[in-house]
Amino acid sequence: MQKNNAASLWMLTLSMVIFGSIGVFRRAIPLTSAALACFRGAAGALFLLAAAVIQRKKVFRPAGGKITALLLLSGALMGLNWLLLFEAYRYTTVATATLCYYMAPTMVILLSPAVFKVKIGWQKGLCAAVSVAGMVLVSGVIGGGAPRSADGIGMLFGLGAAMLYAAVIVLNKKLSGVETYQKTILQLLAAAVVLLPSLLIEKPSLSGFQTTGAVLLLLTVGLVHTGAAYALYFGSMDGLQVQTVALFSYLDPVTALILSALVLKEPVTLLSLSGAVLILGAAVAGEWPAKQAAPETERSGHELSQP
Repeated sequence: MQKNNAASLWMLTLSMVIFGSIGVFRRAIPLTSAALACFRGAAGALFLLAAAVIQRKKVFRPAGGKITALLLLSGALMGLNWLLLFEAYRYTTVATATLCYYMAPTMVILLSPAVFKVKIGWQKGLCAAVSVAGMVLVSGVIGGGAPRSADGIGMLFGLGAAMLYAAVIVLNKKLSGVETYQKTILQLLAAAVVLLPSLLIEKPSLSGFQTTGAVLLLLTVGLVHTGAAYALYFGSMDGLQVQTVALFSYLDPVTALILSALVLKEPVTLLSLSGAVLILGAAVAGEWPAKQAAPETERSGHELSQP
């Protein structure tokens, strides 16, 4: 088994921290969720295309009709996934929205018998049950009564995003053999295109972009949170063990929880913190055995599972 490369480890860590901070930036950007998600997909695709050209990577190889269709479908689902996640950030805390979003690994576990024709072992079943229990604690139903109306709406958006996130993970597992940059660029473009009709309908206002700060925040989400973060993530893969990638991917939600409390000053209760530990702990435990046993060629199972 190869040893972890220090430079690759730093690249992976930085990409996860960048992904985890997107909720804070979304709060400060005066755009609708559809407009922001559309811009993110387009800007990220252009960034990665430029990076591929600079690195002389061949990003447009024939992939076959079925593979291309799956690529475009997964990209469209990814765009809708971002839309719902950004809406969740608007209605509830970044921490709550992120934890709802990270119910996706549990959803993948529950879908496994139907999609992958594999049985759910007692360990994965227990992890799924623990994750659901954690979600109950995060919801505030226990101890704090029913959540506020806005929080409830935000949680529904977050869980909806998680369902789409789970679907993207499932589709990505069927896209083995496609060059990473090619896959990602096409998916990001599809994410942008699927959201264009909503922009034509809602006609988002740009009145909030009269200051340089707002423009810089928007460019940061498109170029840094998408293009640069994915480039760092992909660049780290060859120098790391599979289980290391699986473990460090959870720096993303942990970063979001920390920034939610420290930067946005959002309230954190003991029950919600306990729920966070259960959800993230169950997600790590549920994936760890499979990731550890997976061959090197399956490292990219979560290539686009980040916010």
